Amino acid sequence: MKVVIVEDEEPAVIRLKKLISEVDDRIEVIACLESVSQAAEWFVVNSSPDLIFMDIRLADGLSFEIFELVKVEAPVIFTTAYNEYAMKAFKVNSVDYLLKPISRDDLGAALEKFRSLYQNSQSDLKGFQTKLNQLLAQFNQTYKSRFFVKVGQRYKSVSVDEVACFFVEEKSTFILDREEKMLAIDSSLDQLGKQLDPQRFFRVNRNFLVNLNFVSDVIIYSGSRLKVKLKNGHQPGDILVSREKVNAFKEWMDR
Repeated sequence: MKVVIVEDEEPAVIRLKKLISEVDDRIEVIACLESVSQAAEWFVVNSSPDLIFMDIRLADGLSFEIFELVKVEAPVIFTTAYNEYAMKAFKVNSVDYLLKPISRDDLGAALEKFRSLYQNSQSDLKGFQTKLNQLLAQFNQTYKSRFFVKVGQRYKSVSVDEVACFFVEEKSTFILDREEKMLAIDSSLDQLGKQLDPQRFFRVNRNFLVNLNFVSDVIIYSGSRLKVKLKNGHQPGDILVSREKVNAFKEWMDR
């Protein structure tokens, strides 16, 4: 089996090649590509491999852009440190992914799934392409950039860049802006989670959705939780990362 690795971090490439060799030494890595542009050029002039390992974030953009530039016919296993929203998208569309740091067992399971689903099956490959196109459509969506909120007898346009966090208090949703002002909005946190860029905003618990750019400190807290401090110093109560979201939050912060 011939595979291509699309990854811009050399240590990650070295580790993945080593793991591939350990799991199945019959697999041949025929190319290691480090950018969207380099990958697009390679796929134009070379035959399609059997499988591609592809990181999502490359030096010159998202790897999804490769599929918009050229036709890629091989199945893809994404290697990623992406956040929980992306993970849900992959699961819904049945696209394999490996969460960094990649383990040997996870790699072996992903390869086994690839063999059982896609290898030597044109119909399965077409199904993969359909699912991949659905995934691309999700990531090409435009995220909300501002809110038009009522303040007294006036309306104010608030950019998401100005929002430190969104929070729920007494069943109402509020914006806390960089000036520490609380502004009521009609959207629920569930709705906001779908409207906002998951690269910038994270739902830490049922009551708080925080902006990465306003996180100043993260403190280890009781019960295997984390406590988030915002840069503006003022926040409406303790912002605690729920236990079940701690790992996803760490990945989100560590991109």
